[in-house]
Amino acid sequence: MITSKSIASKVVLVFSLTAISFLSCGKQVSNTSEANPWKKMELIVKSIPQTQFLDKTYNVMDYGAVADGKTSNTAVFEKAIKACAENGGGKVLVPNGKYLTGPIHLESNVNLHLEDNAEILFSIDSKDYPLVHTSFEGTELMNHSPLIYAKNKTNVAITGKGTLNGQANNTNWWIWAGSKMYGWQKGIASQNDPLNRIALIEMAEKGVPVEQRIFGEGHYLRPNFIEFFECNTVLVKDITIINAPFWILHPIKSNNVIVDGVTVNSHGPNNDGCDPEYSQNVIIRNCTFNTGDDCIAIKSGRDADGRRVGIPSKNIIVQNCKMIDGHGGVVMGSEISAGVNNVFVENCVMDSPNLERAIRIKTNSKRGGTTEDIYVRNIEVGTVKECVLRATMFYDVYGSQSGNFIPAIKNISLENIRVKNGGKFGILADGYETSPIENITFKDVVIEKVDSVYSLKNVKNINFISTYINGKKVESIKN
Repeated sequence: MITSKSIASKVVLVFSLTAISFLSCGKQVSNTSEANPWKKMELIVKSIPQTQFLDKTYNVMDYGAVADGKTSNTAVFEKAIKACAENGGGKVLVPNGKYLTGPIHLESNVNLHLEDNAEILFSIDSKDYPLVHTSFEGTELMNHSPLIYAKNKTNVAITGKGTLNGQANNTNWWIWAGSKMYGWQKGIASQNDPLNRIALIEMAEKGVPVEQRIFGEGHYLRPNFIEFFECNTVLVKDITIINAPFWILHPIKSNNVIVDGVTVNSHGPNNDGCDPEYSQNVIIRNCTFNTGDDCIAIKSGRDADGRRVGIPSKNIIVQNCKMIDGHGGVVMGSEISAGVNNVFVENCVMDSPNLERAIRIKTNSKRGGTTEDIYVRNIEVGTVKECVLRATMFYDVYGSQSGNFIPAIKNISLENIRVKNGGKFGILADGYETSPIENITFKDVVIEKVDSVYSLKNVKNINFISTYINGKKVESIKN
């Protein structure tokens, strides 16, 4: 049996070895990354510590849980998690059945484990979700608690093949988005006062402290589903997530995160599948995303708030995932002000007439920031609606987004990509004349059918190596 003392010593040892590993291999990483960046990815994967838990089980039924899908189990989950944490950690077991609850707040050394036919149904009463320090669309604030929340925790997990059901639909959470703001479901009356979102952004621009950005009840800013805030050594494995109010998996300011074998099926507004934000050393693998927004969206804060925090998202690895519906398969932005670098995507399948792009970078001159070193290989694309690669510095979903922070995008590589129907463009890219998008490489890319090979504005240095689009070999563009 693993003891609490041994876990503590192992966690310290792992963190120490991780730090030593990065320090000792720094020269090796820098020397090899330009020639073969995938070697760098391998070093990152090896450096990420694994969660470990005591061999103790805390069954929620022993704390008074009622699995009828109607009785609130909020206090039950809180008691079971507290008992587990106070005794050195272990597994909080959710047996087969349906459990209604309010928000679940996790503790260090706790693994929330769902049996195969267990389903946690989250309350749709916003009053059940207290104010916590969280984030909305890349801006920090005090808002409704995420449905599952962990703040400043270490060695924490959600596992098992059960289901997390946010119960969001056209009559609750999603209606807060409003048809005018988000283009969501015409005919639904908007409960979202757009002044709330605008007020939050203005607070951030003026430097109002986060603890004074108080929203919550009556402000209609939807909560995230699962949020790990300033956490280290996190695992989310095998669960199914449905009917989310808003962003679904949101590690923010977190390090060493593994999302493995998760199925996301949620088509609401802003239902991004996984949004690592200000986070580093993140692996997303063996997952299926069928979403109402981006399948995976890598972020690093919005405008002034992103520059205030100033933590880039980096060392993000996506492997063996399946993307179905979504605005994009793997996306960077649009909340990207602190920058994104070292993104590795491999061995994925993307295919749906409702998947708009395979790889997407979206930013603008209010965001600023640098997006660089994006590596993609071994991707099978059936159908995408708009393009295979979309990179823009003029993202404008909320109207004009012109500012004084000109972004940079550079070093994007797609290798061994097979596309049956690429939609309108192979590459759709637009930069600034003063800050062109630089260094796009397509190597061993075959796009069987696409309306146009590319549409480019202020793009510098595009290399096509053994690339065939619409049956013709494509030549490089040097400028």
